[in-house]
Amino acid sequence: MTTLRRHAPFLILTALSLAFAGVVWFAMPHDREVKSLAVMLFKLVPFVLAAEAIAQLDPEWAKKLRLHLFVPLCFLIYFIYFVPKIFFYAENHPELYYYVLTLTPFLILTFAFCFRIGGGAAHLVRRLAYAMLLLMLSGLEDLAYLTVNDHTDPQWQTIPEVWTWASHMTVRLGHPASKYEAFALIITHVVLALFVLLAPTRWFSALGRFVPRRSAVSRTAA
Repeated sequence: MTTLRRHAPFLILTALSLAFAGVVWFAMPHDREVKSLAVMLFKLVPFVLAAEAIAQLDPEWAKKLRLHLFVPLCFLIYFIYFVPKIFFYAENHPELYYYVLTLTPFLILTFAFCFRIGGGAAHLVRRLAYAMLLLMLSGLEDLAYLTVNDHTDPQWQTIPEVWTWASHMTVRLGHPASKYEAFALIITHVVLALFVLLAPTRWFSALGRFVPRRSAVSRTAA
């Protein structure tokens, strides 16, 4: 009870931000144009509440709860919902695909950078970055494109037997992936990502040996 009282501001602000975000997303029209100043300000309320909630989060409590695992979850929301929606509604702009492909690893590195400057341990930075990279390469977005969008073309209303468009799978398999090969690749990458996130720290300690330690660099510079 004492713990909940101590972290009440974070919990309350988080709940309020989710509630207002739900209103904005589910109850308000998804207009491209801003209809009024009041609408614009109301749509900013979830952001302000979320920013204040993050500011109230106790880093030590976050470490105990392993809240860093929410970083890949946030990435997945972007990658398997928003990215497929962007591709679905922008079929006449093929160059957009390249920009999103470039934006995605940039966001991964941004998440990792923010986590690190916030005090995140080096081994957790590596875990988060490489786990999210595995999720990016998994093919989850390709599957999501087929399932989260309302396709009217019969070609895309069921999952194709051969994924000819998934070139990132083709170059690894040496041929266009069948549906079940694609599923196997997705499952393998997700399992590997979970392994990277959850395996004991000592299994990854060897990675740090290839990176000069700060103290060693300082002595060399001196």
